[in-house]
Amino acid sequence: MPGGTDLTLRPFLWRAERLYPDREIVSRTADGIVRYDYAEYGDRVRQLANALDDLGIEEGDRVGTFCWNHHLHFETYFAAPSMGAQLHTINPLLPAEHIRYIVGNAEDEVLFVDPSLLEALELAVQSPEFDQVKQYVVMGEVPETDLDAVGYEEFIDGHSTEYDWPDVNEDQPAGMCYTSGTTGRPKGVEYTQKMLWAHTMETLSPQGIPMADDDVVMPVVPMFHVNAWGMPFTATAGGSKQVFPGPSPTPEALAGLIEEEGVTITAGVPTVWLGLMDYCKDNEVDLSTLDTVIVGGSAAPKSMIQWFDERGVEVLHAWGMTEMAPIGSVSHVKADLEDADYETQLNHRVKQGLIVPGLEFRVLDDDGEEIPWDGEAFGELLVRGPSVTTEYFKRPEANEEDFEDGWLRTGDVVTVDEEGYLKIVDRSKDVIKSGGEWISSVELENAIMAHDDVAEATVIGVPHERWQERPVAFVVPTEGADRDALPDGVLDLLREEYPKWWLPDDVVFIDEVPKTATGKFSKKDLRDQYTDMEAFEGQTPDDAAPDDAAPEQDD
Repeated sequence: MPGGTDLTLRPFLWRAERLYPDREIVSRTADGIVRYDYAEYGDRVRQLANALDDLGIEEGDRVGTFCWNHHLHFETYFAAPSMGAQLHTINPLLPAEHIRYIVGNAEDEVLFVDPSLLEALELAVQSPEFDQVKQYVVMGEVPETDLDAVGYEEFIDGHSTEYDWPDVNEDQPAGMCYTSGTTGRPKGVEYTQKMLWAHTMETLSPQGIPMADDDVVMPVVPMFHVNAWGMPFTATAGGSKQVFPGPSPTPEALAGLIEEEGVTITAGVPTVWLGLMDYCKDNEVDLSTLDTVIVGGSAAPKSMIQWFDERGVEVLHAWGMTEMAPIGSVSHVKADLEDADYETQLNHRVKQGLIVPGLEFRVLDDDGEEIPWDGEAFGELLVRGPSVTTEYFKRPEANEEDFEDGWLRTGDVVTVDEEGYLKIVDRSKDVIKSGGEWISSVELENAIMAHDDVAEATVIGVPHERWQERPVAFVVPTEGADRDALPDGVLDLLREEYPKWWLPDDVVFIDEVPKTATGKFSKKDLRDQYTDMEAFEGQTPDDAAPDDAAPEQDD
């Protein structure tokens, strides 16, 4: 296929610039609100491409970002892929060891970093994995640092606003994101130009998450997290006004942006909207412009959907995975159900929903047979389609486990009802999802069992009203252990390696960790025993949870 007709991202930028040159892009920053339009945005994207060219970035090179949601981060979204490079968004909430591995594995050649995240990056930098990084670019003024860093405006200053975009092949990798599982190192997922183009078209469809030229789109889901669910690409393709809420937006800040900018579509994990709901209880907030709240990363509580319904705002429950770029299903009400009573519709809307146009799925039982669509039988969900990856980056052993004849094995156990709505009933892996972010129970267990006074330990996720799940450690103390000091000792040990939101909310003493017939720890038994745990004697959930919890979808 000739390059000029390949399925790539660049035409989305071309369309926005030419059809909607005056449409605004608004960004909340530490220095206040920044606003410009698609015409100015396009000029700055080309300046950035020229700057990357001068740095020696070529087709196939990886451009890493360590940033929050703002306009400068958005400029990398089209500059790097459109010049044939690959945009690699890095989760700054990960432990330093994970960041080291990710940067080294991806071989990032330039890293864009927010000033507020520079210290976190510096903790990871002192290792050989960062030797290939040519330049650090700070998204603002450069604070005192040992890194070879330059400010973003200085980096692009003086460069031409004209750029001769190359004819990039649709199979050229355009994006990259890492996902983690129960064991082992994070897994890289590459997105080709065609995958991101396909995902944009899937979500633009009426049964996806459509965004039009009369919409004002605000992604609260972090841009380092699977491209903010692809929203910056979808909104650009649709000619929408875009609003970026900046670092760690509070409920007050989100409410203000909704009111002042006339936001019509926004998206984030349930914890974001629970915070907004709490804020609205004590403050006068005008949500009249808001049409749609997209919820993903964790299940949307029925009470949340009802609360927004009462205010004329539709909650769209979505599901996906990093491997799917990421949206896989959206819980729209089918035409067949439009005349159904409210409770019936609500029972469908809380499910993971209908597969988006362009994707296919299968659900297989333990015998490898497809289950009936009766809402009761369950099995593992497999998906495939043009936006779904077929392999991990440099991880052949993981490929053998997670892919089968072109199908992605999601690891999710689901039912499918007569209308085709997917509902996740369990996860086959034991990662814990808190505020939309993964926490590896296995890593925590291994670290805890390094304590001299711990004989056995396991970690499970227990339900939490705000964060959906929080980790709780179950510990068998050694004989003679100081039980009074042990909980604090375990948490102090974990603090040395992991961010505060990874730390268990409680350390519970048990006589023995339940085991399966083969001697493995049986977390299912613990979950069955402690599923109703609501009060913790250790950290408070607010102290332990991430400041900017992000939907990971369902990696």
